[in-house]
Amino acid sequence: MAKLTALKVRNAKAGRHGDGAGLYLLVSRTGAKSWMIRVQSDGRRRDIGLGALSDLTLEEARDKAREIRKVARAGGDPIAARDKREVVPPSFKEAAKACHKALSPGWGERHASAFLSTLTLHVFPKIGGLRVDSIDEKDILSVLSPLWTTKPAAAKKLRQRIGVVLDYAKGHGWRATGAPRDGLRPLLARQAEAGNFSSMPYQELPAFVAKLDDATDTVGRFALLFTIYTAARSGEVRSAMWSHIDMEAGEWRRPGSLMKSGKAHTVTLSAEALAILERAKKLRTSQKDCLIFPGAGGKQLSDMTMSKVVRATGYTVHGFRATFRTWAAEKMSNIPEAVAETALAHTIPDRVIRAYNRAKFIEMRRTLLDAWGRYAAGTSGTVVQLPLKLGASA
Repeated sequence: MAKLTALKVRNAKAGRHGDGAGLYLLVSRTGAKSWMIRVQSDGRRRDIGLGALSDLTLEEARDKAREIRKVARAGGDPIAARDKREVVPPSFKEAAKACHKALSPGWGERHASAFLSTLTLHVFPKIGGLRVDSIDEKDILSVLSPLWTTKPAAAKKLRQRIGVVLDYAKGHGWRATGAPRDGLRPLLARQAEAGNFSSMPYQELPAFVAKLDDATDTVGRFALLFTIYTAARSGEVRSAMWSHIDMEAGEWRRPGSLMKSGKAHTVTLSAEALAILERAKKLRTSQKDCLIFPGAGGKQLSDMTMSKVVRATGYTVHGFRATFRTWAAEKMSNIPEAVAETALAHTIPDRVIRAYNRAKFIEMRRTLLDAWGRYAAGTSGTVVQLPLKLGASA
């Protein structure tokens, strides 16, 4: 039997016109055209209508007929196969929310909260709008690459959470495969080996702060304590001016020129951070606006001044930011992850901040940093005694 062509279909007269393998084009006396497939099902012949020509092209009718024949040969219901509707895969963002809703009841509260917040922060802005069936290695790479070597632990969690969503999508028939794990490995740089101890475990921090606080008052030690209490970058602390501080409001208003991002940022100051500033006033040599923590001759304090105080511990000054971040994740799970990221002056999508209400957002940051100040100072939590020595001077 000669197969149909688009021209033959268009010019077909009243009657039945075969395409082969049981597919027929039916043309009524009025000229209406429709498709029919003849199959063997349950030991008998069945003629099953597929729909009008206006709804199915020749190629689409062949695809549908092929699917129904396959079901009938396997002993399935050809009518159900005909009536099965095509599922339009959702976007990655929609799939992630469906995945979270379905699976989170079996997760711990902190993991359930962090799952969506990390995707909202890092993944949705880049690939959230893509159909979940179209996500491939290069899309996942666009999310992971900026974090893979700078924040390896966070990047690994993101990769795992993206994988959970893609595996969930496969299970629902929204994509043909799960997460492309093997295909990602050769595309990602090698991460630094764990064990360089650049970040002090937060359990050790109160003991370190206590020893630091009991040592001789010096600008270097004050700067290091202020760095710890504010979770700031050392360069931001060393560049801080008295005019940036509002003691009454309890705020350190850092201008854009001071920030890595170039955008102004306000840090809420805990009672412990304010106490350091009060102590630092005693070492102030000028009533004019000047550096809070000056080096020799009133110049900016050297980064090495703080680093040598920490060196005996095997950790780094910058590592205290990671110490804070780990503590916030593990001990302050009631505070949204975006709040902790903002406390570190990391860029947060504005819509995330709006979702919490700006006034409430800064109050949550204050709650977080106040709790951090108390923890670091040893007035809450468990203090671990450490046999460490501080440098003789700083």
